[in-house]
Amino acid sequence: MNTAMATRMSEMNMAGGMMGGSMPTMGMSPMMGMMMPRCTMKMEKCKGGMKMMCTCSDKQQCAMMQNLMMMANMGMCSCVMMMNGMVMMQCNLVMGMCKCEMTEHGMMMTCTSGDKNCEMMIHACCDAMCKMMEAGCCCCMMMNGMPVCCSC
Repeated sequence: MNTAMATRMSEMNMAGGMMGGSMPTMGMSPMMGMMMPRCTMKMEKCKGGMKMMCTCSDKQQCAMMQNLMMMANMGMCSCVMMMNGMVMMQCNLVMGMCKCEMTEHGMMMTCTSGDKNCEMMIHACCDAMCKMMEAGCCCCMMMNGMPVCCSC
């Protein structure tokens, strides 16, 4: 990225992004050039919130995903739904407590809340993300704004 473009992108971010909205965290991530691990994602509602299972068949990608997750565990989890490189929706799961557990072939993120209204919001995010993935969107999962894995 050349200096003029980087300066312009920085100015747009400070000004509230393009067209008055904020730019998605993923677009301004310092790790933008990093290859994110590809995985298979499965999301489901559970008591209190949702679970997201991320699995990789490739051992190196699995290890990379697990290492990235361990660095950012217990932070804010967000999922960006994308189609053709454009952000369609972003769910910031700030209404619940997100925690990650490593599995043999990846990891499982659980986001739950004891508050019934927050549980309903997490369930709505889960439903929306599942529908968008069924329709062909990719899901990029981030912890504290750092891309961890992608379902494309």
